[in-house]
This record gives sequence, C-alpha cells and structure tokens, in this order.
Amino acid sequence: MVLTHVKELVEQNAQKYESYGLTASVFSAGLNKKELDQQVTFASVQSLARNLDKLNTFYSLVIIDECHRVSTVEDSQYMQVISCLKKFNPKLMLLGLTATPYRLGHGWIYREHYHGFIRGEEGSPFAKCIYELPLRYMISNQYLTPPNKMDPAIEHYDFSSLASDSLGRYSESDMNSLLNSHTRATKSIVEHILIQAKSRRGVMIFAATVMHAKEIVSYLPVNETELVIGDTENKQRDNIITRFKNKEIKFLVNVSVLTTGFDAPHVDFIAILRPTESVSLYQQIVGRGLRLDEGKDDCLIIDYAGNDFDLFHPEVGAKKPNSDSEPVQVLCPGCGFANTFWGQLDERGKVVEHYGRRCQGILEDEVDGESMQCDFRFKFKECNYCGAENDIAARQCHSCGEVMADPDDKLRDALNLKSALVLRCCGMTAEVIKPQVLKVTYFDEDGADVSEVYDFTNKGSRYYFHRNFAKRLKNGSAVGEWKNAEEVNITLLSPPDFVIAKQHKKYGWQISDKIFDYDGGYRVADKS
Repeated sequence: MVLTHVKELVEQNAQKYESYGLTASVFSAGLNKKELDQQVTFASVQSLARNLDKLNTFYSLVIIDECHRVSTVEDSQYMQVISCLKKFNPKLMLLGLTATPYRLGHGWIYREHYHGFIRGEEGSPFAKCIYELPLRYMISNQYLTPPNKMDPAIEHYDFSSLASDSLGRYSESDMNSLLNSHTRATKSIVEHILIQAKSRRGVMIFAATVMHAKEIVSYLPVNETELVIGDTENKQRDNIITRFKNKEIKFLVNVSVLTTGFDAPHVDFIAILRPTESVSLYQQIVGRGLRLDEGKDDCLIIDYAGNDFDLFHPEVGAKKPNSDSEPVQVLCPGCGFANTFWGQLDERGKVVEHYGRRCQGILEDEVDGESMQCDFRFKFKECNYCGAENDIAARQCHSCGEVMADPDDKLRDALNLKSALVLRCCGMTAEVIKPQVLKVTYFDEDGADVSEVYDFTNKGSRYYFHRNFAKRLKNGSAVGEWKNAEEVNITLLSPPDFVIAKQHKKYGWQISDKIFDYDGGYRVADKS
C-alpha cells in the first residue's frame, strides 16, 4: 500500500510504477477509482479513511509519500488507516519517504538516525531514519538542478510584525491588511519578476493570500498567466496545470496549493511572495524548481518575503532561542559524541554558550545489544529523593518515580514570604578567601547579592559544589572535578537562574535553594 495526501501524487506514483510494465490498483475518490484487487495499491489517505470497511486484505508494507505530514494523533486519517491494516497484520511495516523530514512545532519526525544519534523526541511518528541523501549531495551529483538564490536590491515585504499560530500560519486578514499598504511594492516586485523571467521557461509565483494573488495576476501578461487557488474547480485546475506543463502559459500563480504533488520539471524560476515559519514548506516550495529537465542549468530562487532559511542546513528541532544563536558543536563529556545544539560563538569561533539539554549520542548495551540514548545531561533538574538527573521540564523522576518539585511553586512560595529573598541571578563571582575555601557570590540584576562558602577540605561541601556546578559548564567543556578551591575556573561555571535565601537571626541571609536551568513562567535575568 502506497499512501499520500493528494490525488496528483497518487496518479504520478501509480503511473511511474506502471511504466515498468507492472499493474497496480488505485484508490482515490478524486481520480474516480476505488480499486483494491492488485498486489500493490496507490491510494489517497482521505479516501481510505472514509472507506475503512473495504480494508479487509493482508498488507505487509505501507509506504507513505510526503511522510512529514503524518501525525501521531490517534484519530488522524493516517493513524486510522494504519490501525485498520494492523488488524490483519500486527507486524505491518511502515516506511516513510520525504525530502523534508521535519514539521513546524515538532522538529524531526523520526527519533533515531542510522549514523548513531538521537534527533527527534520520544513519540515521534517514525522510529528511525534508515537512509538519507543530503540536498547538497543530490545537487553536486546532478540528481537535482542547482538553485540560484538571488537577493534583489528592490523593496521587499516585511511580514515580521505579524504573529503566526502554532503551525506557522498567518491570518489572511492580517496579511491582506499589511499588503494593502504595500501596493507599490507588489507592482515593483512583479516588474522585477518580469525582467528576470525573460530568459526563463516556467515561473511559479507563491502568493500570500487570494486577494494578493489576484493583484499579482493583474500585473502579469494576460495570455501567459493563470491562477490556481483552493477554490479552483478540479477540471479547471487540471486544465491549467496541463497547459503549464505543456509550456502554453509561462506564469503560474498559486496560493498554498502547489507546494507538494506537483511535478513540472521545466520550472526554472521560483518567486516567493508569501511568509512562512515552516522550513519544510519553504523547502517544498523551492523543490518545485529543482527537478532535472533538458536544457535547464539552474533554477532562479527569489524570496521577496524575507524568509530567512538555509536550504542546506535547515533550522529544525529545538526552537531557535534568540536571533544571535547558531548551530554549534558540543562534545559530550560522557560518551564523546559531537552534538549539534543552538549556541553562541565568540569572535574566534569558540563556543561561549549552548542550549542543549541532553546528549544526542546512542550507546549500545554490552549485554543485550539494545541501543539507548546517552544519559548525560548538560542541563538538568535533580530529584530531591534519589538524586537522579531529569530533564528540566520533568514533573516526575524517571528513576524513582517521585513527583518533582515545581520550580514555579518554589518561587511563588518564596515570593510570598517576608523572611525570604529571591534573586533573579544575572551573574556570580568566586574567590578563594583562605586555603581550600571558596566564597561564591550571586548577584541580582537590581544590585542585591548573597554569598555562600564551600570548604574543599570537607568532603560533603566539595560534593555539593560539584553537584551544582561540575556538569553545568558554559561551553560544553569536559566535566570538572576540582580537588582544590584554587583550581576552580569560575569563567566556566554557569550561574543559577534564581537564588532563594532566608533570613537567619544570627547569620543574616542564608541560601536555602538555587534553581538552575529554569524552564517556567517567571522571567530570568539577562546574563549576557
């Protein structure tokens, strides 16, 4: 069973299969076919989900084309079809194919990479990536057409003031409101497109809204231009696409409908006039112009909407913490794996800070050969009951099962006490006040400070210092184990986000708690 989400892909895949002299069934309402009599069936997931009672056959393999669209939600159409097929074959195998294995808001759609590292979260739609060909390799080995990205010196749209939803989508009314105030920009952009298109054979223009698309069309040659939107009637849409593929028209303007399932190899100019926060969608758009075709040397890519994506190094997985962040390599002090996290480099290219939580390396159990993720955590929350290190967002200890103390509850309780002081820590210093004794002072952004002393001649005191600081080193350096106070390199130590102190009648403010790697509702200080 080969599943996909649009009839165009169902038809293309079936035609390619049958071009090898094979026969297949096609199950797609959009193609007016509901066949299940051959060994291989090419099907629309929507059509099958509405006809689950007809799925009473044993299938050994399900292949999902454009599998980045798969959701793990139980009642999603893909899950409905897969669950139904598993009733007849509990050992059903699932294979996904995609050029963009990630989704906005989720990151990578698979958990483990075959090169031996973790990429996605637990519960990702797919367990493992078993093969990958990078875009750069595909282009350099002439499997795809080289993209020629141009940054024209003309007025661009600025959609940065608009807010998107959790799926990276923008309100059509918000976009129309902004675009209505930039009509001169639209006309100027289309004039630039016309100049660049003189030596091009097929131009695809991706508009932000239907109103925007109609304005774009009004500036293009009438006899060479067509528009496809979601409401375009199927026969008319098929006719437009056929004429475009036959090069009867040169400019094809669309709104969110030709990003996947569309194959016109002669396209050699992609004009992006819409915003998106989805790197997957951006790559799908650009991908419309990377198919090989006779006489096609490159594909011109012009982004007039300021979408800042790198085609060869997509920013996926953890959300970019801030605009200054960039991918940095951090070696795991535990297993030595070279992790890639968001972080910051100094002018010499040295890692100053990174935002990784846990090592992505995969280790193999020497006894049973099972693979597991390295348990070293760069940022962690320690269980008060058993001392195990947990993810900073954990609510229950993974080791002993005890409920973890919520840092927000700690802060809220302390803020309500007159006898408590809460420092929003913006930095710290350390000084050796006498042999083997280290004084650490924490500073609030408002100028307040509190201190504590670690006596390195005392085993317990030295243990608590290492437990707080040794694994939280700023640049991913190897875990420190200092035997003497004089050896401590304060520049490597990461300060806590909050320090809670309580008033003592005799000794003044005494630190009762420190909150590291905070991930909650209160604002933290700027430590830059």
